[in-house]
Amino acid sequence: MDSIKVGLAQIAPIWCDREATTVKIIQYIADAATKGCGLVVFGEGTLPGYPFWLSTSNGSNFNNPVQKEIFAHYVQAAVVIERGDLDTVCASAKEHGIAVYLGIIERPMDRSGHSLYCSLVYINNEGTICSVHRKLCPTYEERLVWSPGDGNGLTTHPLPPFTVGGLNCWENWMPLARTALQAQGENLHVAVWPGAKRITEDITRFAAKEGRSFFVSVSGLMRKSDYPENTPHLNVLLENNDELIADGGSCVAHPDGSWMLEPQCGEEGLYEVHLNINDVFAERQNFDPTGHYSRPDVLKMTINKNRQHTL
Repeated sequence: MDSIKVGLAQIAPIWCDREATTVKIIQYIADAATKGCGLVVFGEGTLPGYPFWLSTSNGSNFNNPVQKEIFAHYVQAAVVIERGDLDTVCASAKEHGIAVYLGIIERPMDRSGHSLYCSLVYINNEGTICSVHRKLCPTYEERLVWSPGDGNGLTTHPLPPFTVGGLNCWENWMPLARTALQAQGENLHVAVWPGAKRITEDITRFAAKEGRSFFVSVSGLMRKSDYPENTPHLNVLLENNDELIADGGSCVAHPDGSWMLEPQCGEEGLYEVHLNINDVFAERQNFDPTGHYSRPDVLKMTINKNRQHTL
């Protein structure tokens, strides 16, 4: 087997409705499997949604009661893996024999159960959670609601004929984070984003060519109508926004840096691409960033993969 079909699930959440959004995710997993995909990927923070309100409602207003109430609502909707919040997603992956990369907002019990992390979860085709990568450095206003992660999830996974790894949003711009995955044999890279063509159209092709790997960027989508009517302070979340808050931009680049799927904008959907491992081998002939074109006698890096705990 030289190839695999990958599904890019560019969807909007039912914002902060964890149960309803999970149902939607499961529907897309089943659809991707029916279409022959061996892997399906969802955008950053798809479950239960990205904190879009921060940049449009003075989110940095310290000790503001409205901001605190929205945050509390966001915390309540977040994913507690230890509670079993991903059990039905895992069961669906197992039932359909498909691997899943899913962006979640995690509220982990090993960090008190009150703070949030932007996490990327890899579930294999047997329904097992193999890694939970907590975003190393939340970007700009994200730091108002997300905590910095650790290196525990900087790992790759076998997905024959590929070795797959993934990063959240702007940590894809971190050269050493990319190198950490490349050094573990990554040749299929997954990058998840909240949803904007402007943040996927440049790095997707550049990083594919740098790594001589397939680079799959999967974005979310968000519209005003995706906020439930019972959302606290809904008027605050909706004001100062266009109808289309996040336009998507999911795309795929070949290991030579050319487009296989140009950025897809404005609509929900499942986009499918066939990837052939021989295309990676062909491009590694002249450049392998952590193989024959590396100098470990001169340049090395270290990774701390320990999960960080308070106790």
